[in-house]
Amino acid sequence: MEDIEVIYSDDVLVIINKPSGLLSVPGRGPEKADCAVKRVQQSFPTARIVHRLDCATSGLMVLALTADIHRELSRQFHDREIEKAYIARVYGDVEDDTGEVKLPLMTDWPNRPKQMISSDGKAAHTKYQVLSRESGVSRMLLEPVTGRTHQLRVHMLALGHPILGDNLYATGDALSASARLQLHAWKLGFKHPVSGEAMLFDPEPPF
Repeated sequence: MEDIEVIYSDDVLVIINKPSGLLSVPGRGPEKADCAVKRVQQSFPTARIVHRLDCATSGLMVLALTADIHRELSRQFHDREIEKAYIARVYGDVEDDTGEVKLPLMTDWPNRPKQMISSDGKAAHTKYQVLSRESGVSRMLLEPVTGRTHQLRVHMLALGHPILGDNLYATGDALSASARLQLHAWKLGFKHPVSGEAMLFDPEPPF
């Protein structure tokens, strides 16, 4: 499988480390046919997507190999039983060591696919912790309580600290500081749909 690192696999599921710049699922048109699920299907033909990462975001994804497993993993995501944490590098020195952002999000229709904060949007909740501060950049641990589109990117922007290399929401030095979006889905935990065993994956992040 080109550019897809398999972290774990068994008879019912696969964990991959998606690279930045690769779609999770096919987009519209032949130029957007290449994606994580199609690459995984080269080795695991029955693999089906359970959740997505933004194209620009790298990191852990779980794919189901049967319909029953897909249903159970989707339920765990829906019921917020999944443990998820991201590593991000953001522009500027974040003032508080820990905090949370609770700002509702909706699609910015004239500027799709961008999202925006709006009282008419859906509730969105992010917890954060500063891991380190260096040279005007803060390394963050981000925990999304909800899973809205671009939630972490917009919530960091709302704090005044856009994620480095974010070609949708960052400008100036924050945009030019990195050739890629500095956001990585680092930790993924869930109950194995068959054994009930607690599974946790947290390989070394790329930055």
